[in-house]
Amino acid sequence: MVTLRLQPDDHRKVSEAIAKAEAASDGEILTIVSADSDSYHDVALHWAVAAMIGVLALAAWQAARLASAWEALFGWGEQASAGEVLFAAMVLAVVGFLLTLLLLKSRAVRLALTPGATKGRRVRRRAIALFRAAAERRTVGRTAVLIYLSLGEHRAEIVADEAVAKVTTPECWGDAMAELIGQIKAGQPGDGLAMAVEEVGEVLARHFPKTSEDVNEIPDKLIEL
Repeated sequence: MVTLRLQPDDHRKVSEAIAKAEAASDGEILTIVSADSDSYHDVALHWAVAAMIGVLALAAWQAARLASAWEALFGWGEQASAGEVLFAAMVLAVVGFLLTLLLLKSRAVRLALTPGATKGRRVRRRAIALFRAAAERRTVGRTAVLIYLSLGEHRAEIVADEAVAKVTTPECWGDAMAELIGQIKAGQPGDGLAMAVEEVGEVLARHFPKTSEDVNEIPDKLIEL
């Protein structure tokens, strides 16, 4: 998986795109980029437990070979007892558990071995939490929209405030997400965010056209966590 990074010029591109989009709408657009949305340490633990169970299952399946190996190593020709075989299986299971945990100390390996559905849920959960902290009910008309990009998972989410959610559906953000995901795959997250801001701005302009009472309630900048 390609490691995505924002370049210094990406902040300027996104800020300019936000200012341009908001010039035609009473809506407010917030962009947040995070290195990842979760540590996924629980996923590492799940894999380690699975490895331990797998070793125990293999030991049960190949009990005779395990007994022979035990005899060769420690039995001096004597037949291994059931207790000795069980002990050997438990030792191997613990070793498998610890080696798997050691392997998964690498963030890149954890991300690679995390199921896509799990990544999707964690990214969505993080996006909603950030939206609630930074944008929800922060505008008079409840017209804020968050575009959230999680670089490690190569995933993005769009979360809208109350007034926007009432007049839109998730499909309304399809073009914005398509632009963003396409540029993520091309290794250009900054360009993707700027394009997504433009598409979100068009949706906001249709439903919340610019009025004389509008003020800029959320700074026009890219927030990088």
